[in-house]
Amino acid sequence: MSALLLAMLGGAVVGLLLTLFGGGGSVLATPWLIYVVGVADPHLAIGTSAAAVAVNAATGLTAQARAGMVKWPCAIIFASSGLAGALIGAHLAKQMDGRALLVWFAFAMIAIAVSMLLPKRNEGDPEVRIDAAKVRPLATLGLAAGLAAGFFGIGGGFLIAPGLMAATGMTLANAGASSLVSVAVFGSATSASYAASGLVSWPLFVALVAGGGIGTLIALPLSRRLARQPRAARSVFAVMVMAVAGYILIAR
Repeated sequence: MSALLLAMLGGAVVGLLLTLFGGGGSVLATPWLIYVVGVADPHLAIGTSAAAVAVNAATGLTAQARAGMVKWPCAIIFASSGLAGALIGAHLAKQMDGRALLVWFAFAMIAIAVSMLLPKRNEGDPEVRIDAAKVRPLATLGLAAGLAAGFFGIGGGFLIAPGLMAATGMTLANAGASSLVSVAVFGSATSASYAASGLVSWPLFVALVAGGGIGTLIALPLSRRLARQPRAARSVFAVMVMAVAGYILIAR
């Protein structure tokens, strides 16, 4: 099977998992490119997957915005402050040895998996509004989340949604929708930094995005079934992410 078809298949898997389980699915794109597609340079895999993550987030954001779920003032402050962090993180990552970066990436995957196992609460204020008291925590947490997203080349949704909730008191549903603003911004910044260094494979990027759309369509009818047992489904996915992280640590 050609590299482009394998990348499209990987995009479909990631798109399906993202639709079914939410944040965390995009972290599988980089390992797929390296260990299945055969991309030899970890930096090239990270840059390419970051570009695909940005497109997927922008697509999801459009739907959430139409549904009125995005708290734009809070989301924009968080994303704006995190933009600098994403660029700094991407720059630092490019200076590291690719294999050493993979080790850190595996630990980030484990952290994401653990976050998925934690109980999720939806309590919060659905009518939250921005005020002076919320600006500082939004900016501080946004900078930290952007730094992590840029360094690891991931969407960072597992950090962004909790950060938005902690800084503003918004609901989980609003935080998940609003986090897509930051995921799109951080992914764009990270991939732009990598692209400037010639570390994005555009043919593989197109294949990932195309596959992601297919995976999303496949997942839509399945999501209604899994909605009856969300904790069990997320637990299975978290274990799978941990298994992939373990493989990275062994195979490196």
